[in-house]
This record gives sequence, structure tokens and C-alpha cells, in this order.
Amino acid sequence: MDTFKNFESRLYSVNDSSFEDIALDLFRFQARNNDIYKRFITHLGLQADKIHSLQSIPYLPISFFKHHAVKTGSWNTETLFASSGTAGATTSTHHIKDLQFYRKHSVKCFEHFFGDIRDYHFLALLPSYLERDNSSLVAMIDFFIRQSGSPHSGFYLNNIPELLSDLEKLKNTGRKTILWGVTFALLDLAETIRPDLSHCIVFETGGMKGRRKEITRQELHEVLKQGLNVPKVYSEYGMTELLSQSYSKGHDRFYCSPWKKIIGRDLSDPLEKGLQNETAGINVVDLANWHSVAFIETEDLGKVSDDGSFEVLGRMDNSDIRGCNLLAG
Repeated sequence: MDTFKNFESRLYSVNDSSFEDIALDLFRFQARNNDIYKRFITHLGLQADKIHSLQSIPYLPISFFKHHAVKTGSWNTETLFASSGTAGATTSTHHIKDLQFYRKHSVKCFEHFFGDIRDYHFLALLPSYLERDNSSLVAMIDFFIRQSGSPHSGFYLNNIPELLSDLEKLKNTGRKTILWGVTFALLDLAETIRPDLSHCIVFETGGMKGRRKEITRQELHEVLKQGLNVPKVYSEYGMTELLSQSYSKGHDRFYCSPWKKIIGRDLSDPLEKGLQNETAGINVVDLANWHSVAFIETEDLGKVSDDGSFEVLGRMDNSDIRGCNLLAG
């Protein structure tokens, strides 16, 4: 019988050949035990036991997280993550059963791409996130800071002089220094102060949050590279409704860890899935989301490549500006 423990035990052993089987098992489990998802599948006129491929799985529109507690099974909420958004917008909430799992899983995602977290100092410039409660990004970075074991890691709200002084002190410590910032704060830094951060790795986590005009990621990265004197800028693609993050390697493409996949869907027919190398809606399979729902239809536009990497091109019409790394195309 499928259980949460069963999916947890299979998560980090998943590979290309086993991904679809695990995803289908999780789909059937959630189709039985997630009331919101079950009703959505029924509304589409589908039968879960007749679905035998990853492409055929129905994806729950992300807007359901704005109005419903999306849970698989019955359990008490330990933490409630809430998405960012512009003033007056209805934000999404993600009920979290096990906060410690989310923290440790986020480290797994980071280390899959960048190695041991203890090799880094983490300095976080996240003013808009620190000014509100229930941010999944703050919970993740806070854990990174603690797990790094570095006495120099920490958050910075608006104390830019202290941030720049601390960055300068970390030039020759034997560890790599990551400056992890929200987009508008990094742009302010690059355009008004233009510090030399050539010894740092800069991560932008996206979005202007209504503070500045949205620009393309290519434009953003050019401004940051010039203004911060760095050869490239890294990006993180995550959202409140997911537990797994994707990362860029200093260019426009994001990559997924083995337990996550991006599926392109047709813009006029959301049931037509599997589009590659053309503009499509982004669907996400996140096998870590066994307590909520693992199959989510986002409001982002992108392109999925043959190797599974993807670009984020912007937001679909009439969708809210929110989340991490959602820059308008």
C-alpha cells in the first residue's frame, strides 16, 4: 500500500528510468486521498485508474492554492507558507506538514547542483521577504545560513553599508561567498553603488514585487553583471506551492534535480502536454509534494528543451505578479 513514508523512501533514489513509475504511483495515491484534486479529476471526466503515462496526468491549476487548503490525507498543518504578491492580490498558501523536511530537502536541491553547503558563506539581501511572515524563501535561506556553519552568514534588510563591509572581509576566507538577493534590491545595488563583487557568487531570486518595472532576465543579468562586476549571475526558480527548487548555472536555462520535471502544455488546450522547444505553459511535477499535490499547472510561460532544462519567459495574461524569479518577457 502507498504511504507517505513509501514515497519519502523512494524520493532520492529516483532516476530517469524510475521517475514515471513513481509519479504514476503518487498520482493514484493523491487522486484517492486529496479531496480537492479528486474533485478536479472528476470534473474533467477522467478516471485515475485509466491514466498510464506522465503526459496523461491532469495538473491542478495553481490558482487552487489561493482558495483551498490543498492536502493529501488528513493531518495538522505545522507551517503555512504564503506567496508574495502586489498589494491587494489574493496570495497562495501552501500547508506544510513537516517543516524540517522542507528545510532539509531544499539543501538537497542546492547541493545537487553546487556541492556541500558548508563550502559557502550565505549573505541574504531579501528586504521584501523579511518584511512579511510565512515566506518559504526566508525559511530556506535561514536554514542554509545555519547549516553553512559560517559565523559570517546572515540576513541584511536595508543595512547596505554593513553588507558591503562584510562582503569585503570575506575575500580570502577559504570559502566561496554567495550574495542571495531579491531582484529589485540587487538592481538598486548595481545601479547606485556599483560595488566590486568579483569574488562573490550572485544569486537573484526574481521579481520586482511591484517596486520597479519588470524587465527580461537577459536585460537584468546584463545590468547586474556590469554593475556588480561579476562574470555571470545565478538564478533560483521556486514557488510557494512547490518544495523543490530549480537553478540556473549562470545563463537563461534552469535545471531540475532528479525528483522534479517540467512539462510544457499547449496555451490553448491545457490537456495537450509534452511540448518542447516552443513557447508553452509550464507544468511542474514535484515528487516531494506528496503531502499536497505533485502535479501543478503554473501561470508561467516557458520553453522546455530536449534535455529537460527550461526557460522562463514571463507570466501568462491576467496572472498576478508574484513568486520567485518570475520576470516578464
